[in-house]
Amino acid sequence: MSLPPIDQWTTRVEILPPGEGAVPPIEQRMHVRRIPNIGHAALFVGFAVLMVLLFTLAAIMLGGVKTSSNGAIGAVSHPRVLILAQAGAYLATLIAAWLCFPMMWGRPFFEGLQWRWPAARDRIAKLLSLGFFMGLAAAAASAFIKTPKTLPLDKFLSTPTDAWFLVFFGIFVAPAFEEICFRGFLLPAFATAYDWLRLPRTLEARESWQSTAAGSTAGILFASILSSVLFAMMHFEQDAHLWIVMIVLFCVSLVLTAVRLKTRSVAASTLVHAAYNSFQLLALAVATGGFRHLDRIH
Repeated sequence: MSLPPIDQWTTRVEILPPGEGAVPPIEQRMHVRRIPNIGHAALFVGFAVLMVLLFTLAAIMLGGVKTSSNGAIGAVSHPRVLILAQAGAYLATLIAAWLCFPMMWGRPFFEGLQWRWPAARDRIAKLLSLGFFMGLAAAAASAFIKTPKTLPLDKFLSTPTDAWFLVFFGIFVAPAFEEICFRGFLLPAFATAYDWLRLPRTLEARESWQSTAAGSTAGILFASILSSVLFAMMHFEQDAHLWIVMIVLFCVSLVLTAVRLKTRSVAASTLVHAAYNSFQLLALAVATGGFRHLDRIH
């Protein structure tokens, strides 16, 4: 796969205003502003973590989650409360980002992230098919993976209602938020940071950086790998710390990254992600008779 240059990602080009009298050529050059940068990504992730903590605390206060003697989260009394808390944290983060980042970027939030729904809509059949195929491949691989009798995810499958809450969250909420986080913020931010750190500390290099958005293949590869590692690690606990599952998720993330790069659309990778989750969750629903027979899971 040939990797596109980083200038496909959102940038803001500004013409520096001329001063009085004759202006040197270098001051007439365009100044390229790469967004989202590492600071934007850190702000987004940090706020998301804060929201998850606050909404989880609210769930504990509502009695949806019990805590152990050392203060750690323990049994879930009402799993749907915890699911709603996480969904609320994601929604609060996206609303805050939608309100704040346009003021930093000078452009609408989804334009700055290259959400680009039309690009995804025009390929919707291919994208959904790819997601279902990935789900099928992951399910086939899981047949060869020895898993514990109980998984952390099982606590959300205690009743049919809780299970359907999980399905809605896994198909409509989690994919959108995770793609905005990993493919919208972290991927371009890591690539830009990589190229900046490797930039020669010379005037010529600095002038080139300010006047062009051309990036390096090495930066894109670095960002793809690092963001995919973080994507897999985010699911580490819910998959019972199984390293083989983490490898599968790492590969899934690389495919999602390739889709985002190929289509230049975060909406496109979101569709693939949603279809991937749909296959796994709906297959579980079919296997348990619409979650009426949850004892069939093990």
